[in-house]
Amino acid sequence: MAQIQLIVGLGNPGAEYQSTRHNAGFWFVDALARSCRQDFRAEARFHSEVARCRLGGHDCRLQKPLTFMNRSGQAVRALMQFFRIPLDEILVVHDELDLPAGVARLKSGGGHGGHNGLRDLISHLGAREFHRLRIGIAHPGDKRQVVDYVLKAPGKDDRKLIDEAMDSALAVMPLVLAGSMDKAMHQLHSRSE
Repeated sequence: MAQIQLIVGLGNPGAEYQSTRHNAGFWFVDALARSCRQDFRAEARFHSEVARCRLGGHDCRLQKPLTFMNRSGQAVRALMQFFRIPLDEILVVHDELDLPAGVARLKSGGGHGGHNGLRDLISHLGAREFHRLRIGIAHPGDKRQVVDYVLKAPGKDDRKLIDEAMDSALAVMPLVLAGSMDKAMHQLHSRSE
């Protein structure tokens, strides 16, 4: 597998969204930037905040689109095209209703599963063959409650579980950046079972 050159965290910009479940992707790339001792900076041409990160001898870019979740594809496509990053060298990090809080899963390809950020990415990139890191936030139990649920902060216990899952995912990022996705998957998935 190719090395990962770009890690995109999906979320919504602005203080009112900062602690909401839908921003799990932002939480993750923020934690990754801190571990690399890097700060994000606004890049207008990419409609994003961008940082550089070096892990295990491999460099990559981190991206937080500022276009809001439903329009993430525009920002990702702008950065991807500028730096000529192939689709299979991108990891997208997002919240996942179908996984319990405390679980993180790596996946390659797939559909959008009703996630509006992924839907817009697939639409803008014209394909779905990018890698994903799915951060479990659990499901509210009724699909009519999903919109309110993802735009609210998790309770203290769920946030602790989500943070633990993100720590487990951070631990395998050197393998991901090196292109050892299968090894990273095995290590991450066996941790949370």
